[in-house]
Amino acid sequence: MDQGTNLRIAVVGAGYVAGHHLAALSRLRFVEFAGLCDSNQDAARALAGKYRIGAVAESLEGLAHTRPQAVYVLTPPASHFAIARQALDMGCHVFVEKPLAESVAECDELIAHARERGLHLSVNHSDRFDPVVLKALEIVASGACGEIVMVDILRSSEYPAYAGGPLPAVVAQGSYPMRDMGVHALYTLEAFLGPLDRADIHYRSSGTQPNLQFDEWHGEASGPRGRGRFLLSWTSRPMENKLVVRGTRGTIEIDRFLQTCTFRKVLPGPKFIGLFVGGAAYALRDTFRIPWNVLRFMTGMLRPSPGIQRGAEDFARAVHEGRTPPIDAAEARRAIALLEPACQRADAERTAALDARFAQLPPADALVTGAAGLLGRALVAALRKRGETVRVLVRRPLAAYASDPGVQMVVGDLGEPRIVDHAVAGVKHVYHVGAAMKGSLRDFEAGTTWGTRNVVDACLKHATQRLVYVSSLSVLDHAGRDAAAKVDERSALEPQPQMRGAYTQTKLAAENLVRDACATRALPAVIVRPGQIVGPGAERVTPNGTVALAGRWVAVGPAEQTLPLVYLDDVVDALLLAAQLPQANGQLFNVVDPATITQGEYLARCRQRLGRELKLVRVPRGVFMQLALGVELLGKVLRRDVPLTRYRVRSLAPLANFDLTAARESLGWTPRVGLRSGLDTTFGPSSG
Repeated sequence: MDQGTNLRIAVVGAGYVAGHHLAALSRLRFVEFAGLCDSNQDAARALAGKYRIGAVAESLEGLAHTRPQAVYVLTPPASHFAIARQALDMGCHVFVEKPLAESVAECDELIAHARERGLHLSVNHSDRFDPVVLKALEIVASGACGEIVMVDILRSSEYPAYAGGPLPAVVAQGSYPMRDMGVHALYTLEAFLGPLDRADIHYRSSGTQPNLQFDEWHGEASGPRGRGRFLLSWTSRPMENKLVVRGTRGTIEIDRFLQTCTFRKVLPGPKFIGLFVGGAAYALRDTFRIPWNVLRFMTGMLRPSPGIQRGAEDFARAVHEGRTPPIDAAEARRAIALLEPACQRADAERTAALDARFAQLPPADALVTGAAGLLGRALVAALRKRGETVRVLVRRPLAAYASDPGVQMVVGDLGEPRIVDHAVAGVKHVYHVGAAMKGSLRDFEAGTTWGTRNVVDACLKHATQRLVYVSSLSVLDHAGRDAAAKVDERSALEPQPQMRGAYTQTKLAAENLVRDACATRALPAVIVRPGQIVGPGAERVTPNGTVALAGRWVAVGPAEQTLPLVYLDDVVDALLLAAQLPQANGQLFNVVDPATITQGEYLARCRQRLGRELKLVRVPRGVFMQLALGVELLGKVLRRDVPLTRYRVRSLAPLANFDLTAARESLGWTPRVGLRSGLDTTFGPSSG
């Protein structure tokens, strides 16, 4: 094209990688953004605003009027082929984030389509453009490390948690990790070894990640200049991204996270002395080099994901200057051809495993979600003791349930609508106990918000007789309440849930979903808010007003503050009553033992049971507030959310002064075991 004119680029996708592409392209004076599109319009508008992109659409078709000359496809791999084909049909040059497509047939069709139209088609093999990888390639090309003996790649990674809704490719597709990261490994090996003639690829499941079935991949490959190996892991920690080139004259070691490239050559003299001198010299160099790289990153001298940005820039320059892009589509096709057989096997196994979850089930008396947790297990045991057939929804198979003929086990995630619908179909009562207890906001959204939405929809669809939803006292206003006022079912809800954290935020949203469904959709439901549950199995759970930090329990505020506790078996009694009593329908109940116990007394019980294992520190609330202020200021400097704020410290004060009239009169609940007896069962008789 005429180098005096601008290159109009449309970008498809507004996710993580798009930010790096747009940052790189915005530095090129000849680039003009034609528009940005993504089905997530909020994300698209936010990113477009940051880079002053005027046209925003939901799809590439919506940007046709802007007449782009090139299209950058930055969406999940499953959509690459369709979008790239559409862009070629529009007469645009196309740059695709790896992989080019998901099959050799799709690659061939795109290559032929681009050739027929005289258009450039390229893929972002970004690891090839990483500065430390380029340095290693220079060393190999110079002959300094001799003949290549072996190239090893080690990459550990993690994916954002499944946030609920229809299963995304990363969850539903068995091959997703290999298609995503394996492409990097194969083309990087090819850069050092020449075109690979084979790749022997294997995968396995560690069983630790329910939503990522095959989380360990390894393989061997060979090329004209030697052999290579790779290991891709989503379980090994700490995270690593390393490449080692072993030659007959030296070894190159790359750490792509730290951006270091070390060439260890053979030194003259005795072997032991050479190893000692070389090791000391390299260690001394890293002592200065690694902090320097950190400083470069913090000051912007070293850009994040430099390979991604370099690849984006080089394609734009090639098109603008009328020359062939650095990576041609044939190279992209070779990587797909090598990984496709293993990926097809993994996909078939994953599909079979997902489909097997939907085997037809006979009717059951009750469904219990969260049946792997403390309360869920106790509830299942109580229902079975009453002779009821129980269906459980769990994320992983449990041997105890598999061996009980009266328990039907459904394996799946609460966030997935289809599996929840399957679990609810054909049961009389649903006890929705499950919720996320740890992880990122996405984990909480899937396990708590999406999970409750799915349960509500399924109960309405299948005309469930009664839904019993287990909420939490955390949904109440802690920071702004009057400490002397009674707490009952009409007490104010948390006005700033986002300030309290993901647990409160999603539990409040979930409770509101149930409330709204009762009011507007005639959902037959009862909401139960238990106090903090104590019982065997909960001995290591920090009580209200106490946080776990750095292996210690930090008790905030006075030891005399009382705790809203309730014994496990007594909560189970309340849930069973909520399912059976007609007059309970549509109501909400706080379930807290009327007996009071101070935080100091409870922690003494914990120390009696846990002994030296419990490292306890008591901090005045004012001191903790000052610490929270410091953490807040640090978060502002780093422009990041922080786990400790003054609002959260104010919200640590346990609720007290409960009015239990509703639970006693409308639900007919009073503690059968009682708190004092329950604490004796949990911790042993008090030594005080």
